[in-house]
Amino acid sequence: MNQEHYDKLERMYLQANINTKIFDTTTVKISEEMAQIGLEISEKYFHALGAMHGSVYFKLLDDAAFFAVNSIVEDAFVLTTSFNINLTRPVNKGLITAIGKVKFKSKNLYVAESTLYNEDGKEIAFGTGNFAKSKIELSEKIGYK
Repeated sequence: MNQEHYDKLERMYLQANINTKIFDTTTVKISEEMAQIGLEISEKYFHALGAMHGSVYFKLLDDAAFFAVNSIVEDAFVLTTSFNINLTRPVNKGLITAIGKVKFKSKNLYVAESTLYNEDGKEIAFGTGNFAKSKIELSEKIGYK
């Protein structure tokens, strides 16, 4: 377990433009092969029918799986190469939480899954993604500090 690495990843996540300018109530907790992302629902995330847009489901599921993988890659930024999601329930209020876990790892490929829960603990979506190690070093330049 490398708590310093997890802390740096958490700060990098929270300081990213998308999380400071659009998703301003996001929380993150990273540990070995796992990440938890939380978001308080706001009407600004709704589609025309008054529930959260699928793009927000995707972002949270991808972020949780991504950071679960980057928790075990300590020298480089990982990249999402593919990600599939399944939306199982609409949501329009409360705190939602995505939990990502590493399912497979090899030299060049990582597979992670994530599940998104509403504040009652009911599953509202799930996804699986493939990730690859990039040539981009984890550094202060990209917010890893």
